Amino acid sequence: NQFWPYYLSEHAHPTTRLLHIVGTAMALAFIVLLAWSGDLCFLAAAAVAGYSLAWYSHLFVERNRPATFRYPVWSLMGDFRMFSLACVGRLEAELKHQARKNPLGR
Repeated sequence: NQFWPYYLSEHAHPTTRLLHIVGTAMALAFIVLLAWSGDLCFLAAAAVAGYSLAWYSHLFVERNRPATFRYPVWSLMGDFRMFSLACVGRLEAELKHQARKNPLGR
């Protein structure tokens, strides 16, 4: 996938990645609560939790435009891929691998 190296380059700062991972975890927790309770308020909470931390990190940490605005589906897939790699302890290895493949971050 050609989007993945671009996605990682847009999330170069560790704080950006951390805020995305925390936001994704919170969003997933709200989705579980939605499934458990059927209360649609949890769907809105999932969106707010996930996107607010991510967008904050792009505006104030990374200082770039969130990829969500141009590539909403690919960006969401990238968020979940980054989250899953972080959860299994493989995100740092993937970052190093992509840096070797694409030393200029393109």
